[in-house]
Amino acid sequence: MDVADVKAMVFAAGLGTRLKPLTDARPKALVEVRGKPLLYWILKRLARHGFTDIVVNTHHFAEQIDAFVKNFLAHPAHTGIRISLSRETTLLDTGGGLWHAAHFFNDDAPFLVQAVDILTDLDLSALMAAHRMSGDRVTIAVKRRVGTRFFLFDETRRLCGWESTDTGVRRMVCQPSSEPESWPSMVVQAVSPVIFSKWRDPRPISLTDVYLELAEAGEPISAFRVDDAVRWMDVGRIPHLSQAETYFGAAYFDDLEVFDTSRPAKIGVG
Repeated sequence: MDVADVKAMVFAAGLGTRLKPLTDARPKALVEVRGKPLLYWILKRLARHGFTDIVVNTHHFAEQIDAFVKNFLAHPAHTGIRISLSRETTLLDTGGGLWHAAHFFNDDAPFLVQAVDILTDLDLSALMAAHRMSGDRVTIAVKRRVGTRFFLFDETRRLCGWESTDTGVRRMVCQPSSEPESWPSMVVQAVSPVIFSKWRDPRPISLTDVYLELAEAGEPISAFRVDDAVRWMDVGRIPHLSQAETYFGAAYFDDLEVFDTSRPAKIGVG
C-alpha cells in the first residue's frame, strides 16, 4: 500500500568529496547513474511510493540543483510532484539541515528522510507503517551489510548507542540488559516532527548525534530491520556508479522511468 501525500526530505547539500573529480563542477546530486542524475532516481522512487511533497536541501552548486528541479517539474510525467528547496548558506550537516527545513513539515504527520546518494528497493510504505504503529520518534531502516559504523540496539530494538569499528569509538547512551546488537543504517528513516520540540538547539550536527541525544533523554528510537533480499547501495563512491545498474537491474530503473503523476506541481524555495 502506498503512502500518498506523505512528505519526504532528501539530503543533497554535501560537497561530494568521495566523488571527486566528478563533483568539482557539479553537486553529487547531479552525478549520473544510467544517464540520469542521482536526484532524478531518488525523486522518481519517492513519488512512486506516494511521497510527492518533497524538500531537498542544497548548498554545493545549489543553483544547478535549482535548475534541475525546475526542468524536472516541467516534464509532463512529473506534474503531481511538489518540490521545495532548503538552501543552506553554510553546511549544517544532516541534523542541522533537517532543523533548517523544519517549517516544511506538518506538526503531527511523520515523514521520510533519505540521502541522495543511496539507492535501494526498501519498501518505504512498510517502513512508514511500522513507524506509525510503533509511536516512536524515529524508525531507522537497518540491514546487515559490510560497514564500519553501526547503531546499537537493545533487546527491544531501541537505540542505545553507536560505534565505529574504524576508530574503536563506542558511545552508549543507555545501558541494555545484554550485549547490544549492532546494525548499519540504510540512511533512510521515518521521523515524527515532535523531535523538533525535543531538540536541544539548532546547530550544525549530524542526525546520528541528534538521535543519540534523543535516546539518551529517553525518547524512543527504534530499528526497522530488513532481510538480505532488500537491495541497497551507497553510490557516493565512483566505483559504485558503474556497478549500480548491474546490481539493481534494468527493470528497477525502467519502472521508475515510466512512472508519472497527474496533479499540479509547484516549486518553492525556502
